Amino acid sequence: MYLAFNDLVKLFSDIKGIKEVNHLYVTVTDNADFVQTKGLFIPLNDDSGELLEAIANGAIAAIWDKKKQVPKYTPNHFPLFFTDNPIESVRDLLRFYIEKIDGDKEEKMNMTKFVFFNKKLLKENKETYDIAVMLEKISMKNPDNNLERRG
Repeated sequence: MYLAFNDLVKLFSDIKGIKEVNHLYVTVTDNADFVQTKGLFIPLNDDSGELLEAIANGAIAAIWDKKKQVPKYTPNHFPLFFTDNPIESVRDLLRFYIEKIDGDKEEKMNMTKFVFFNKKLLKENKETYDIAVMLEKISMKNPDNNLERRG
């Protein structure tokens, strides 16, 4: 089950651009250089790269820090979800996604691929951003669910 535009609307109230309810995000990343098929780009710091590059590599939306100016080249229709804290937004997004797929009984399921390159930021946080590790934690808390890795 892919992360969808309507999922992000539940997490972010400040939105700019087209309200494309049919958008499904196949990839979520913090690196503009990464090929991100139907991607959701989340620039966490200056090392993340430019939005223009992320769009060229397949980003169809972005989570954007309210404190930073939106580049002038950003297409008017390009969906931007504004946040006060991009790192906290990543945590919220991952928690939401895990809850979304938790309990899904499909034998084979398409899943959004989360790819984060900023190791320094990841090490500073006590939580993991590895979806497999997060699923394992959920299965340990809920042993009756019989969660399995899919994708």
